[in-house]
Amino acid sequence: MAQYVRAIKNRIGNIEDIAQITSAMNAIAMTKVTRLKRRLLQVRPYFSELESFTRKLVGQWTGDAEPHALMKSVGEERAAILVLNSDRGLCERYKGELNRAAELELEAAGPTARVLAGGEKARAYFVRRGIEPLRTYANTYEPPTWEVATRIADEVMGLYERGEIGPVKVVYMRFVSDLSQRLTVSTLLPVNVEPEPGEALVEPDLATALASTLPLYVRVKLYAAILETKTSEDAIRRQAMKNATDNAEDLLETLRRSYNRARQQSITREIADIQGGAEALRVK
Repeated sequence: MAQYVRAIKNRIGNIEDIAQITSAMNAIAMTKVTRLKRRLLQVRPYFSELESFTRKLVGQWTGDAEPHALMKSVGEERAAILVLNSDRGLCERYKGELNRAAELELEAAGPTARVLAGGEKARAYFVRRGIEPLRTYANTYEPPTWEVATRIADEVMGLYERGEIGPVKVVYMRFVSDLSQRLTVSTLLPVNVEPEPGEALVEPDLATALASTLPLYVRVKLYAAILETKTSEDAIRRQAMKNATDNAEDLLETLRRSYNRARQQSITREIADIQGGAEALRVK
């Protein structure tokens, strides 16, 4: 009985240690989510205005002139799927949903399609399946920065303009709220926005305006997607750590009750043994 009591006590200590770790990770993830949400509130309206401006520029393009390289359709061959995943685990459904969605897009795009793996979890997933990523961005956008997003976007645009890849889709998790995130697949290249009526002041000419606006549009779109997916990742991780902490507390409550019962039984048995010994001495 004493050994059983010690075993429960040791397990209580282990679970308490785990609860402290998950509680700390919950607090860290909550801090990250709060910080990233503030950045999203700044980037979303900026991207919306940039998209509207880009649509107005495209609306002025008559189609007679040569389209910008980023607007040219290069067919469906050599399509590329850029999946923005995590470098770390402990985020439940996040990494699995992104990888499976990217794999489905890859299969639908045909045998010449390539994957661009964002995050170590994406790289490892596809390598295990015998699919070598064309580019890997592991341990790159943690934390997400404009400089990193620009570097990735410029590399992808370079591959596209040189004809090394075809149309590019980006797979990421859109942040809706702390408790809701939406798997999203969006076309990154070619730039294909719905023309918007209205005049935009163009200096010195439309071709020059498109040449400076379209790369910026791609960079901001990718930066926004990285922010969305990282905010979603930390929100999901925060909820996972909160659930783990709650489960640990529930288990601790059960173990403490078991420990108290076992300890009471042990004490009762010891008292009974003492009483039995005393009776034996009286008889002698």
